[in-house]
Amino acid sequence: MATLRFQALAEVMKRRPKMVSLPSLKVSDYYGEMVFGKETMARYLSSEAYKAVNSAREKGAPIDRKVASSIASGMKAWAIEKGATHYTHWFQPLTDGTAEKHDGFIDFGDDGNIIEAFSGKLLAQQEPDASSFPSGGIRQTFEARGYTAWDVSSPAFVVGTTLCIPTVFISYTGEALDYKTPLLKALAAVDKAAVGVCQYFDKNVTKVHTNLGWEQEYFLIDTALYQARPDLVLTGRTLMGHSSSKDQQLDDHYFGSIPERVTQFMIELEIEAHKLGIPVKTRHNEVAPNQFELAPIFEEANLANDHNQLIMDVMKRVARHHKFEILFHEKPFAGINGSGKHNNWSMGTNTGVNLLGPGKNPKGNLQFLTFIANVMAAVYKNQDLLRASILSSTNSHRLGANEAPPAIISIFLGSQISATFQNLAEKITDQKMSPEEKTAIKLGIGRIPEILLDNTDRNRTSPFAFTGNRFEFRAVGSQANNAAAITALNAALSVQLKSFKKDVDALIEKGVKKDEAIFQMIKKLYLESKNIHFDGDGYSDEWVVEAEKRGLTNITSVPESLLKYLEPAAMKSLVKSGVMTEKELEARVEVELEKFTMKVQIEARVLGDLAINHIVPTAIRYQTLLIENVKGMRDIFSEAEFKSLTESRLELIKEISGNISSIKAKVHDMIEERKQCNIIEDATEKAFAYNEKVRPYLEDVRLHIDKLELIIDDEMWPLPKYRELLFTK
Repeated sequence: MATLRFQALAEVMKRRPKMVSLPSLKVSDYYGEMVFGKETMARYLSSEAYKAVNSAREKGAPIDRKVASSIASGMKAWAIEKGATHYTHWFQPLTDGTAEKHDGFIDFGDDGNIIEAFSGKLLAQQEPDASSFPSGGIRQTFEARGYTAWDVSSPAFVVGTTLCIPTVFISYTGEALDYKTPLLKALAAVDKAAVGVCQYFDKNVTKVHTNLGWEQEYFLIDTALYQARPDLVLTGRTLMGHSSSKDQQLDDHYFGSIPERVTQFMIELEIEAHKLGIPVKTRHNEVAPNQFELAPIFEEANLANDHNQLIMDVMKRVARHHKFEILFHEKPFAGINGSGKHNNWSMGTNTGVNLLGPGKNPKGNLQFLTFIANVMAAVYKNQDLLRASILSSTNSHRLGANEAPPAIISIFLGSQISATFQNLAEKITDQKMSPEEKTAIKLGIGRIPEILLDNTDRNRTSPFAFTGNRFEFRAVGSQANNAAAITALNAALSVQLKSFKKDVDALIEKGVKKDEAIFQMIKKLYLESKNIHFDGDGYSDEWVVEAEKRGLTNITSVPESLLKYLEPAAMKSLVKSGVMTEKELEARVEVELEKFTMKVQIEARVLGDLAINHIVPTAIRYQTLLIENVKGMRDIFSEAEFKSLTESRLELIKEISGNISSIKAKVHDMIEERKQCNIIEDATEKAFAYNEKVRPYLEDVRLHIDKLELIIDDEMWPLPKYRELLFTK
């Protein structure tokens, strides 16, 4: 009887690309057709309701209940025309995905007949069960009430037969229980702080928005092979598997020709994304076999984050149409590239200026250097916070190798900006600059636009790299919610910009000219934070030593990193900025610690089950065949011939036996350690125990399983191997 593995491989061989019919229209003709955007609102809403929505989006003005009912009526009419029968408040709880509860438009009318109804009250607010989502102790089971409230800044959309309304999610007592609420507060905080600094240069700046462009990496695995790997199904990664003889050594997959079946998946995905107003633009093969990347045009950060959460769901659904499964785990396969979600982050003004892009004149470049220096200072002071925002159980497997940045947070600036800052620091030697020094610096700054855009290099080993007109936060994990990292970054920068403005204003009050005061503070910030600046190889052993000398932290333990959220520096950035309360922050740390513990626990259980119920029985069967073979040889060969011919077989039998014994012993010990850890009630202590006492067994057990994979007859091995998972299209 064929093993499940060979049944799966046989199923794969039947696959043919599912051909997708391209729309006869141009993308621009159907782009956003499933989104209740501005043009659609203008058609379905009264002028009063339309103005109210725009005012709420742009100025944060409240929407009157009567107007909300009018908006709901227009939104319902549009959604029903698009085939919607239900509506849902779509939110982002502290899990690894989004949440939704569908309610039908069905209701009884005044005469008792069935009607389609959707009120302003239902649009603006609903009450999901808050006790069933992670809350870090904010909500208990008997305190179930929580609220979802409409986020007007992110447009509603229709998926299938459901009208989805983006919302925040808060507890009955007002604490945030989601990723979106702190993100919105962080974006508002950096807006206010950045406007204050921008007005040194342009009084017309009244609004600063944060832009985000995410690059989503992922693996595609055939559904049949995926289903034959319980570890992939239950944990998202392979807990065992010897590397393939060929994987990414030749770099032949990167930017290579996209397989036809994958292309058809990508075509359908892009069509569905464009209908939902997600501006996906780029697709290509990534470095590892069966790894790919999708990237959109930049958008305002809150909307971009919503779109990333939505696209991951769309990708899963579309992949299944093509008999694929999507892997978003940061390290699904050992020994080859993991997947990240690079966050390209920038800030722009209402006057059309990119604050992280070089200006067209010395004044514009002084503003540019001001914001670069403040970003450097914010990252330097908050390196532990930024790491905590991205280091999870899954992402910890990826960081530090195969094009993923290390756990040491550093900033890459490139040779041109580095030279400019160094020049700035060397020339300003006194409290007051001479006219010659000012002229020399301004001339130097003035040359930045000409050389910067063409010659700035990229550094794939840097977790936070400047790439011409933005910073690329490369350390974010592929399945993460971007909001965690962008919230931390914007909150930290908002506090830093306020401090910068306070210091500059203090110098001006003392009689220092404005430009000179700004120059002095830029120099001060650069000198204070230059240790975070590193343009070299982040993978090198030398950098680890150098980083320690510079006072940069290198924390690879997830529980240890998460506790840095509660350190004074992080508390200052997140709490002082008004992004979170201390209670909310403490709750989030507890949630993340519990998530870490549960993921390690699940992996240990899955590995134990596979090892004892799949691998060990297979190894014993093969060992038994070898033993029978040896016994048979004794009957037909002389004693001397027998010893000569069976020596290698006996060694093989011993090797198999040794690995079986090691697997059984280590699984037993892992289970016993897990039992002891499960007794622990404190979330922090339990997470550390799982990290230090249970997690190491995952690699220990895997080592012996992978050795057996190379020994046991290929036809007997029960699980699809790397060469099949990674090279089957």
